[in-house]
Amino acid sequence: MRTIAEVAAHRHMVLLIEDDLAAREPLEELLRLEGLDVQIASDGAEAHEHLRGGVRPCVILLDLWMPGMDGYEFRAEQMRDPVLARIPVVVLSGDALVDEKALQMGIDYYLRKPVDVDQFIAAIEAYCQL
Repeated sequence: MRTIAEVAAHRHMVLLIEDDLAAREPLEELLRLEGLDVQIASDGAEAHEHLRGGVRPCVILLDLWMPGMDGYEFRAEQMRDPVLARIPVVVLSGDALVDEKALQMGIDYYLRKPVDVDQFIAAIEAYCQL
């Protein structure tokens, strides 16, 4: 459970972890149109650099299959840090078994690519105050 101060401090920032530029750019644009600040990472290692640097998003949008540190490795590393483990994650994947894979990682919210815009916005609204 996050404190009111934590929510207020980052309620309008999202960390989007996606290596595919063609998938990332439209999502980033949509998030910005919704009034959110967006931090971008092309793999899990870059995302952890952002987080270790103090970025505290209201939600992390996580692709599973990336070169370098993939989504599974990112999530395992995130869960080792009690502060970072409290940041909610939404999995974004074209994998047919994304629902099972997200649940195995302890993530309840997932979206299958290509994402439905309404579902995508609903996922963000579930964690961020728009």
